[in-house]
Amino acid sequence: MIIPLQITAHGIDLNEEMREDIAEKVNKLDKFYNRIMRCRVVVEEPKRHPHKGKLYSVHIIMTVPGAEIVTKRELNDDLVVAVRDAFLAAQRKLKEFSREQSGEVKIHEKKPEGYISVLFPEQGYGFLVSGEGYDVYFHKNSVINKDFDKLAVGMEVRFSEEMGDKGPQASSVTVL
Repeated sequence: MIIPLQITAHGIDLNEEMREDIAEKVNKLDKFYNRIMRCRVVVEEPKRHPHKGKLYSVHIIMTVPGAEIVTKRELNDDLVVAVRDAFLAAQRKLKEFSREQSGEVKIHEKKPEGYISVLFPEQGYGFLVSGEGYDVYFHKNSVINKDFDKLAVGMEVRFSEEMGDKGPQASSVTVL
């Protein structure tokens, strides 16, 4: 970590043992993802619940290359549990961020959109015009929810395209 750890307490006095526990958990995060540039941990007792008593909240703000990762956990009446849960959430977020940076996360392409140009209800098929302007065949069985009878020319649709024997065809069609 480039900038030293900053631990802030609001409405609570953190003992040295708790500060050391937090510092140890931050060191584990730093070993898990070694490009953390700055980490700030805020422990607060925002309010007293009339039936539950003291409730603790722990926020972890980590600055990493190109982003800031913030973890905020639900209130808990046990400070040790609140700290543990916050760091587990921070670890999950760092893992997800690391996977995104390394390209391990799949990014699904948006399905093409178009509109219905021709329908042949008696024969059970029709044609779409894709966003790029070419015709795509579709069969009534490819319409999601089997609502082929409710389709009309001009309706906007989203579809999955594949190459058929006679050209492009839609394997699934969803009305927008």
